[in-house]
Amino acid sequence: MNSNHCTTPGFDYDQAFSRNIGWLTEWEQPALRGKSVAIAGMGGVGGVHLLTLVRLGIGAFRLADFDTFDIVNFNRQAGATTSALGQPKLDVMAEMALAINPTLDITRFPDGVVADGIDAFLHGADLFVDGFDFFALDIRRKVFARCAELGIPAVTAAPIGMGVGWLSFVPGGMTFEEYFRLEGQPKNEQLLRFLMGVAPRGLHRAYLVDPSRIDLEAGKGPSTAAACQLCSGVIGTLAVKLLLGRGDVQPAPFHHHFDAYANAYRRTRLPQGNATPTQRLRLAVARRHLLKPVPKPPAPAAPAAPATPLEQILEAARWAPSGDNSQPWRFQRLDADAVRIHLTSETAVNPYDYRRGEPSLLSGGMLLESLRLAATRLGRRMAWCVHRDQDPWQIDVRFTPDDDVVADPLCAALQQRSVNRRPYRTRPLTAAEKTALDLSLEHELVVAWHEPLARRLEFARMGSLATDIRLRAAETYAVHREVIDWAPGNSRTGLPAAALGLDRPTLLTMRWAMVKWPRLDRLNRLTGTWAAARQLDVAPARGCAAFFTLEGPGVAAGPDRSAALLRRGMAIQRFWLTATRLGLALQPGLAIVIFAQYGAEAFAFTQDAALRAKAGRLATDFARVLGRNPEDVTFLGRIGEPKPGLPVVRSIRRRLSDLAYAGHAA
Repeated sequence: MNSNHCTTPGFDYDQAFSRNIGWLTEWEQPALRGKSVAIAGMGGVGGVHLLTLVRLGIGAFRLADFDTFDIVNFNRQAGATTSALGQPKLDVMAEMALAINPTLDITRFPDGVVADGIDAFLHGADLFVDGFDFFALDIRRKVFARCAELGIPAVTAAPIGMGVGWLSFVPGGMTFEEYFRLEGQPKNEQLLRFLMGVAPRGLHRAYLVDPSRIDLEAGKGPSTAAACQLCSGVIGTLAVKLLLGRGDVQPAPFHHHFDAYANAYRRTRLPQGNATPTQRLRLAVARRHLLKPVPKPPAPAAPAAPATPLEQILEAARWAPSGDNSQPWRFQRLDADAVRIHLTSETAVNPYDYRRGEPSLLSGGMLLESLRLAATRLGRRMAWCVHRDQDPWQIDVRFTPDDDVVADPLCAALQQRSVNRRPYRTRPLTAAEKTALDLSLEHELVVAWHEPLARRLEFARMGSLATDIRLRAAETYAVHREVIDWAPGNSRTGLPAAALGLDRPTLLTMRWAMVKWPRLDRLNRLTGTWAAARQLDVAPARGCAAFFTLEGPGVAAGPDRSAALLRRGMAIQRFWLTATRLGLALQPGLAIVIFAQYGAEAFAFTQDAALRAKAGRLATDFARVLGRNPEDVTFLGRIGEPKPGLPVVRSIRRRLSDLAYAGHAA
């Protein structure tokens, strides 16, 4: 334990905190200067509690923490900076507080709060503020119990999702133990009761996108700076009420929960705490979900070597899009700054080729643009050339350090970019949005906009025809069965069924039908494909700002064809990433182009003559609506502002180790 108390010439307490006056009276402000607050923990909530209370003008603190700042603290802890890495949290936060008010009286407890030092920690405190780590229940219970015995009010505010749950325990009122009922319970049950006690109504559960990140057994869980800041606002307000004896605190058994994300506030009264009948029911439900046995992880491997610049670039760039998430590329490391991309035609996963490998080359171009963008973040410029100009193509890429290279803003969108197959808002794109998207193409392609509803419905009709062909052709069945991933969650190698844009009844029917082709064929003959087309084509066409086409003359065969298509793919990726950065959603509609091309060329993509005739009709409609031949349209899609909602499952990517070229290190 050590203490410091100093004065600084030129610092004037009354002036420094004069802007509090109005919400505080002129005589309440100096009263706060004479108060002492004990805060246990200087991490996520404790550190920001301290700074908030210092700015309220409280004059003395008793601070405890034994930990040091680490990189994993950066997302939420007030003192976590690069200069503070490895430094004691207690000292960093105390110095930040003194930088605000150099007249503070701070007593430090660098060993944290220990069982036989609780009285020393609480000595002279007018208020105890809980900043303990969520999982530090044993010492938390002891401190709250001692506060009750000493008549010290104690408050806790838990950062929950993007909200705050808070409780106050005042002298003579319900105690911490009477509320949480932890005595005699095993560790996991205590953690569960504490969690359910600080968030009995569970406002946060509706937007918890990855429940697997909560592991009570391992003592891990997600947290946000937004919640920590909300906690500090609540604690500052409670401190004013409790220290100045003003305002209604509504202590336990009242629990309060405000969630900024859910736009909700709930006050819950639990007269018996966790023993209240309704709360016992909530606990029973929570046990089934949160106390499931967690598989023991394998023994920790040796620490991995820091990723090289080349590995960092490849790790970011592997998020480039490809048809059906096929990821037709493999990486062969040439040296520390160069890689060879082995690009295989999508005929490897798709039995009917389209434009002699053009989709694969466009995907390869999207990968190249992703590599270029990722390299700028590390101050490197990229140069590439086609090493082998036939399927499988080989593209050599080199990254050279260059002090003039600055990080491209599109880097931030590499992982965020995805396919959104849901209906969007229909507000038109602004002139600024269109200009940014047009400029992103850098004259490699020309964008044409198709915005009126009547025009969008023309695309819906063409899309419905393409969907009908896809679902009825036996040749496409194997492809769909291969790429649709019915497992819950994201998919590394295909398309998650939940992200297809179909409602649950249709998905269940499709899953049943796709077990074997005769079953799907029979269903299509009996019911048609309108239900799928309505959800996949008509509703999305109505729900968007516009369709767009990226146009350029067909690329003729020749020595420059591969490079030209790669450059077009780079332009498409810039266009898509620019849309993402603008907050817009995008969905490719290449099935229309593909089957229109088949119809225009009378390509025998199927043995079904009726379906080939439909492709011919589609080619005619395509030429009528767009005034273009399919070969002159490189990319087609719809775009718009996405509706608010939770992130849905999506296609992710193979791990970098799985993308290594066979027989070579990557």
